[in-house]
Amino acid sequence: MSEQYSLDRIALQDVMLNYAAGVDQLERDRYRQCFADDVEVFNFGEEVYRGADAWVDYVWKALDGFSATQHLLGPQLATIEGDTASTRSDVQALHFLVNDGGRFILWATYLTEMRKEDGQWKISRHELSVRGTSND
Repeated sequence: MSEQYSLDRIALQDVMLNYAAGVDQLERDRYRQCFADDVEVFNFGEEVYRGADAWVDYVWKALDGFSATQHLLGPQLATIEGDTASTRSDVQALHFLVNDGGRFILWATYLTEMRKEDGQWKISRHELSVRGTSND
């Protein structure tokens, strides 16, 4: 295993950790920096989101319905081929609802493709595979 491979594995994981932290800490710029400009996002509702700005706008509007969120990520699997990578990250996302003070919990897997742009890994395709949900 090369040193570059190890550095890339850490960098790929950092992208997803910044993804979660950006949402949970309401740091829009931090979240936006995770994505390639031409990202495609699937299975977060019925619409396919094309373009990082459209996706981030959608997420920030959705966050208005929550007083707080916490996204916990499991260990990441990754396959790296040059400047592209495919990753799999399990997520448990806790959402505290504004309206009734209840909670929405999501168990899912992020299936994410990334590519290097100017030496930085960016999400180029992102898909949610839902395992289960709970409202209380």
